Amino acid sequence: MGECRPLGFLIGLPFAFIALILSLVGAVIWIIGSVVSCLCPCCICFAGLANLAVSLVKMPISVIKWFIHQIPC
Repeated sequence: MGECRPLGFLIGLPFAFIALILSLVGAVIWIIGSVVSCLCPCCICFAGLANLAVSLVKMPISVIKWFIHQIPC
């Protein structure tokens, strides 16, 4: 985090909290999708669902970085 961008971090916290909740949902979907795709490898759609869930898990960090970069120095 840059020295002159603490405001972007503070403004982004509520949105990061919402993204954190979505990432927990994504983690549950990822676990379920991984188990189902291991049990039945013919279901390729569950692999795509697991990839979507991984992007949901990474969302809080992306949201904070985006807000920090939106605030000019």
